Amino acid sequence: MKKITVAVTGAQGQLGKSIHELAASYPALEFVFLSRSDMPIHHFELVREFLQGIRPDVVINAAAYTAVDRAEQEKDLAFQVNGEAVGVLAAWCAKHGSRFIHVSTDYVFDGDSEKPYVETDPTGPRSVYGASKLEGERQALQYLDQSIILRTSWVYAPFGKNFVRTMLSLMKEKESLRVVNDQIGSPTYAPDLAKAILDIIVSGKWVPGIYHFSNAGRISWYDFAVAIQQHIRSACRVEPIPTSEYPTPAKRPAYSLLSTEKIRSVYGIVPRSWKEALKECLAKLV
Repeated sequence: MKKITVAVTGAQGQLGKSIHELAASYPALEFVFLSRSDMPIHHFELVREFLQGIRPDVVINAAAYTAVDRAEQEKDLAFQVNGEAVGVLAAWCAKHGSRFIHVSTDYVFDGDSEKPYVETDPTGPRSVYGASKLEGERQALQYLDQSIILRTSWVYAPFGKNFVRTMLSLMKEKESLRVVNDQIGSPTYAPDLAKAILDIIVSGKWVPGIYHFSNAGRISWYDFAVAIQQHIRSACRVEPIPTSEYPTPAKRPAYSLLSTEKIRSVYGIVPRSWKEALKECLAKLV
């Protein structure tokens, strides 16, 4: 039986590496991993040439400009990587009959909700990063209406730059930490997101559109930090502060909890609790 060829952009990122680690568990799939150095996603002609050489059945776009604060100064680059490049990938897939899975973010919302966001809720990004990711969604669906878009939030993994690894490092160095307690959402363990994406590909059905995926639960960044501190039994004190005491160049959504009902009902993918996922991650790190 012919294997399904899957091209993965952003291969060196948290999600790309997580897909790589799971690859052997999906024998029906044959992977081609493309890092930024292999195929800079904003060099559009190179992207088209690379894909032409591979002719993948599925493209997973895990590449992104993720420097949320720096994006406020590098708007053009953020929109090129998170917006235009997505359109280029989707257009190539449309032309060659390939399927396209694109990863987006909770930052497309304004954060003013008081209940978990569903896929059809109005968007209203408050940052350049969020606006650039929303443009990517728009371009994906414009050039290939059969695209699948997965919005996710607070991504972390045992590798890469993320909140969990930063907290572990700071808790070794400092006696106390101040962490915002008025930004609400749920973390996403990158290996769980990777598994969800691969399960969609091998499910045998393709239902295009936007889906939300994060681990289950509702917490603040402060709650997340406390859970890490308790798990590693750190003596570092974690103190809650409002966002107003921790100003950043880019505005973060105050509330960005994502409803995962749709991915549960369509694909039977049930995200596990954030606590369980965090425990697994920390077991690999400490």
